[in-house]
Amino acid sequence: MTVLLTGATGLVGTRLLPRLLAEGVECRALMRSDRALPEGAIRVRGDLNDADTLASAVRDVSAIIHLAATFRTTDTDLIWRSNLEGSRNLIAAAQAHAPQARFIMASTALIYDADATRPGREDDAASPKLDYPASKLAAENELRTSGLTWAILRYGFVYGDQDGHLESLPQLAAGRFHPAQRMSMVHHRDIATATRLALDGAFDGRIVNIADEAPTTVYELVEMVGGAMEPSSEPLTNPWYIHMDASLARRLGFQPAVPTVYQALQEGLL
Repeated sequence: MTVLLTGATGLVGTRLLPRLLAEGVECRALMRSDRALPEGAIRVRGDLNDADTLASAVRDVSAIIHLAATFRTTDTDLIWRSNLEGSRNLIAAAQAHAPQARFIMASTALIYDADATRPGREDDAASPKLDYPASKLAAENELRTSGLTWAILRYGFVYGDQDGHLESLPQLAAGRFHPAQRMSMVHHRDIATATRLALDGAFDGRIVNIADEAPTTVYELVEMVGGAMEPSSEPLTNPWYIHMDASLARRLGFQPAVPTVYQALQEGLL
């Protein structure tokens, strides 16, 4: 199996790529720069925003794992250009040069409406207000209507493998989250598990929420990494924000190897 990975040097890709290589998957990494890659990875030059560079990158691949995205920036034009236009270019390249390839797109729990009345389900209508999830939803819709074999994996809050993401939460949460807000979580090990299932076709033609067994409060998470958050007993306005229903993934064969963030802490997996 030969796969093309975008976002290979990002938060998720840096940890997914070595796991795929260890399983014997031949991995091409779409790269604009000369940043180092793990031994065995095949560097292919290309830019999602330069459609002419993508044909050779996708040609003859079995699957495309599209992780690349722009997130925490105030440059909204860059968010839409990267997340929607870049995805459109990659989809078009696959349609033209690798129509048989399975296209796996990473997405986000932030797509679900903040005022949802229960944990977010894959078939819920959604109209995200922020540019990042709105651009990701638009990219999802492009893929769903592409005619390709596709799967969309909506991840909870990604953490683990010393990525620093959870450690950044005290700063990210300050003034933004109620301490009782529960977030769906997913460890990098389980992103690899879900990706393997997707590569095997278990999620074909589906949007699938990928999360562990225990949505955890922001207050607990902040304390876990040594931060401090003002406690509160004020009512929680949007109790289901960033909280996903992951039962579909379980029915399709996904079982998290790291079922809770507390287990990750105990086993030194943060």
